Amino acid sequence: MSTKIITPVREFADLLPQEYQDLVARGPYFEPKGIEDLGTFKEIIEEHPHCAGCGVSLGIRLVAASLPSPADTVIIGTPGCSFFGLTQTAVNYSNTAFGNQNAVASGLKRMLRIRYPDQHKDVVVLVGDGGIADIGLDLTLHSWFRREKVTTIMVDNEVYGNTGGQESGMSKQGQVLNMAPVGKQFPKIPVFEMAKVSGCAYAVRVTVASPRKVGRAVRNAILVAREIGPTYIQIYTPCPTNLKFPPNRTLEVAREAEKDYYAYEEFITEEAANYLARL
Repeated sequence: MSTKIITPVREFADLLPQEYQDLVARGPYFEPKGIEDLGTFKEIIEEHPHCAGCGVSLGIRLVAASLPSPADTVIIGTPGCSFFGLTQTAVNYSNTAFGNQNAVASGLKRMLRIRYPDQHKDVVVLVGDGGIADIGLDLTLHSWFRREKVTTIMVDNEVYGNTGGQESGMSKQGQVLNMAPVGKQFPKIPVFEMAKVSGCAYAVRVTVASPRKVGRAVRNAILVAREIGPTYIQIYTPCPTNLKFPPNRTLEVAREAEKDYYAYEEFITEEAANYLARL
């Protein structure tokens, strides 16, 4: 893999918007980049179709800016709010049927290991709470049980944002939503806790209000997945449209969650910790 796959052919280059041409020319491929460098390179097209103040689009930006090897990374997505931003990023991206992203990622990772035995090719699942916690929970867990060397990242907006505001398994208990008028009747699905007992070597729960922690978690998770086993990151990405708060309060809402039920937590096995210490 290389930047060739996203570079337009000469015949179509002048038909593409300048933003896309900038994405190829100023993407994060040519020297190491990170959260601190945001604004000095192009990781996403600004005119993406997310709502104003969207926490998911911010989460995608932070992840895209933190990849250890963007040109050698494939992101696997699934239908949902995350899809809209991921198609605008400067990385190789493949969409799947709803919920089977971890199965696709597992097969792709095995294929890349055969095709490029002497190179690291990172496979990252980056989807919402519906894809991972609801319809895709079985495939997610089984990829962890099998110890697939894939990083799974949930952008958790706690709602089905692109289909009208239905409750998801990750919605808070009691949360009133457009299509949950009396409030959700059961607690959030404990996916982070499941990751710790299902084979993940590294797992982090974090919010978009802590971008440096997000960046460090993404980098560590992908590096650990290269050699040790599956890794998981759960990022709180609040949805102003369906949670009914002003779009300029997204970070404030995330900070409040950090003080309460979404406190930062990191899990790491001894093997993974020793591996990172040697890098």
